[in-house]
Amino acid sequence: MNPTIRHITFDCTGEPYELARFWSDFLGHPISDEDEPGDDEVLIELPDGTPGLLFVRVGEAKPVKNRLHFDLSPTGRTRAAEVERAVSLGARILTDRTRPDGRGWVVMADPEGNEFCVERGEKG
Repeated sequence: MNPTIRHITFDCTGEPYELARFWSDFLGHPISDEDEPGDDEVLIELPDGTPGLLFVRVGEAKPVKNRLHFDLSPTGRTRAAEVERAVSLGARILTDRTRPDGRGWVVMADPEGNEFCVERGEKG
């Protein structure tokens, strides 16, 4: 009943598609058919349930911010329950980006300050 890693996300201050193309060529895995140049989010799909590599445009270049973080999808519990569990283990909430329709995520930091996101899981 622990979370699974859904994406490994790279923040990009430039073009996400170009950085994704590098990794796609380097690793030999395709960019999602849904993504194209100019998109703010670009996904490289990896096989057999392996976490995808997601490249997301950000507006800031912060040297203290993680340049790589996990997006976690709860298994067997809701996002709210997973966030509560993470807090009980020593994490803290940085930003709640949950949308009214249930989409979105919660940005958290582990006890050392490394960022990760908890997305909506199979139970919401």
